[in-house]
Amino acid sequence: MKNKPAARIVAAILATAALTAHAADLLDEVKSRGTLRIGMEGTYPPFNYKNDKGELDGFDVDIAKALATKLGVKPEFTTTEWSGILAGLQAGKFDVIVNQVAATDKRRETFDFSEPYVISYPQLIIRTNETRKLDTPAELKGKKIGVGQGSNYADLAKSIDGAEVRTYPGAPEYLQDLAAGRIDVAINDSLLIPYLREKTKLPVKAGAPIGQPESNAIPFRKGNPKFKQAIDKALDDIKRDGTYAKVSTRWFERDVSKPPVAAR
Repeated sequence: MKNKPAARIVAAILATAALTAHAADLLDEVKSRGTLRIGMEGTYPPFNYKNDKGELDGFDVDIAKALATKLGVKPEFTTTEWSGILAGLQAGKFDVIVNQVAATDKRRETFDFSEPYVISYPQLIIRTNETRKLDTPAELKGKKIGVGQGSNYADLAKSIDGAEVRTYPGAPEYLQDLAAGRIDVAINDSLLIPYLREKTKLPVKAGAPIGQPESNAIPFRKGNPKFKQAIDKALDDIKRDGTYAKVSTRWFERDVSKPPVAAR
């Protein structure tokens, strides 16, 4: 009986410590650490990839660096396959993902998101010598569609009645299978197509837009209101001071924070 008050005190101390730890905002952790830990694929040009020097390069890399600067910390990059990137964020392996993550309702159940920083639309990718009409869901019935595992494009492909959906670790793998004729079409971000046309030797080209325009944003763990406010402010700041426009024009020759004009 004499031990019960002591036990209650210990329990109260532990509960208080747990609440304090839970109340700690990601912004405080980032500031204290001095780095913003950023997850990305590193194999998704022109958004993020290794250049000829073996260094991470691309639109997302430039945006992430600019945001870290606005937060007053250094960027620290971790690369991982897309299929495990959201799980890595949930496990605390990095603070944010800057990798063209669509802010879907399903993902918002698990993560909080910044304001959108890219607006684009899903687009079919076909071989350059393709003669079949593959523009609509009805025309894709019975066709093999390549998509990234765990991507919103995989969800879109699975919604196409009668299609055979094949999932891959990332874009390089399914684009190689498309070029080799092992799949009929692929689905990816419309902003990827000009890069493929200009920078690679793969015999692929843009197909028809499919689905609706989507907003890509930066996900992070829930329960960090100060961090959300800070990351949204950083995004607004790089748009206001011209940094965003400079980066966007470098990689896409336009401002990709604005809705695109769907074109083939």
